[in-house]
Amino acid sequence: MLTPRILVVEDEPAIADTIVYALSTEGFEPVWCATGGAALDAVKRTPCALAILDIGLPDTNGFDLFKRLAQLVPELPAIFLTARAGEIDRVVGLELGADDYIAKPFSPRELVARVRTVLRRVQRAAASAPTAASAFVIDDERKTIRYRGRALELSRYEYRLLKALAERPGRVFSRDELMQKAWDDPGASFDRTVDAHVKTLRAKLRAIDPQADPIQTHRGMGYSLREDG
Repeated sequence: MLTPRILVVEDEPAIADTIVYALSTEGFEPVWCATGGAALDAVKRTPCALAILDIGLPDTNGFDLFKRLAQLVPELPAIFLTARAGEIDRVVGLELGADDYIAKPFSPRELVARVRTVLRRVQRAAASAPTAASAFVIDDERKTIRYRGRALELSRYEYRLLKALAERPGRVFSRDELMQKAWDDPGASFDRTVDAHVKTLRAKLRAIDPQADPIQTHRGMGYSLREDG
């Protein structure tokens, strides 16, 4: 069983050390970052199961960071940390889509318990959700995708494109959104680059199932994965 990686974004070393120690001793693999910029770099390199985000960071705030992380990792569960007592922080965080919220000072055991609760809730939701993209199995640790039981040979851009589509079946992604998700330097690529990669993806999927065409084109808008898989 894979050890869940937890992204910890906290600029106060003493608090970060406490969180990292508590998570490590409870079977998690914490990835600590002291700034929002470092956190964004970390999630590009290392898939994480959940993020713990301090609201007050030296280069940004937790709310803006959460929104930027969500662009890179859709549906990433998050727990906000704050030293502020005001209810407004809690309201803003939860309205943005955060899964939980805890105020400093906090018990490390309570934080770990909340992490477990959020992860269980996410796992139950994933298990009970309609398997719209059940034909696809994504292994983000190994950067591989299986389609109808067979492994696809994908370039890194094809992998990132298909992963983005398969994680949100039915959701229409614009070419620009797909470029942001798949390319290291989206500004250096062109819209038609996405079209070319979708074309090669379709060919690889048809090689496994000639009758299926799971990637839909939405003229003038972009692409989506069919909700029926």
